[in-house]
Amino acid sequence: MSVDIALPPDFYARGTVEVARDLLGCRLVHDRNGNRRHGTIVETEAYIGGDDRACHAARGGPGGRARVMYSDPGTVYVYLVYGIHWCLNAVTEQAGFPAAVLIRALEIIDGPNGAASGPGLVCRYMGIDGSANGTALTDGSLRIEPRIAKQRPIESGPRIGVAYAGAWAERPWRFWLSDSSAVSTRRRRTRASARAS
Repeated sequence: MSVDIALPPDFYARGTVEVARDLLGCRLVHDRNGNRRHGTIVETEAYIGGDDRACHAARGGPGGRARVMYSDPGTVYVYLVYGIHWCLNAVTEQAGFPAAVLIRALEIIDGPNGAASGPGLVCRYMGIDGSANGTALTDGSLRIEPRIAKQRPIESGPRIGVAYAGAWAERPWRFWLSDSSAVSTRRRRTRASARAS
């Protein structure tokens, strides 16, 4: 079920780690050409500021690839990796400070496969590409809707594929729902939380 109410800008205008955790269980929705795709967010990663060596803002600043990360909270940041995979991020904190949450995996409620495990598969299933970059998640056809079910157990661990970031690669800024089979990988778990809301 979709509630057709997007999370407001002030949801994203908070600490990135907090937003990354709170997005778990929320619904990603994309209405495109009369077709609706949606899924439950089950895995996220936080990227925070130019000092975070895993963050795009650490390479190039506001005039580079990551310029959209300096936008208002709730802005869509989409980029291409390996020349083939689009990745979806939600900009967080405040305008002028580069931070965002990467959406890594979805549970697909009514699709044929049941899961989009990995950020490239999230965008492929949802029909998201570079045309969404810089748009608002808060009032458009691409949006994130509030969680409508009780929060499930959350685990955290280091982010994936950022070994080049040195000590920053060890920050436990990847979050996932521990009971979801759609999570892209469970390796290097560091701690669990049974927080409910």
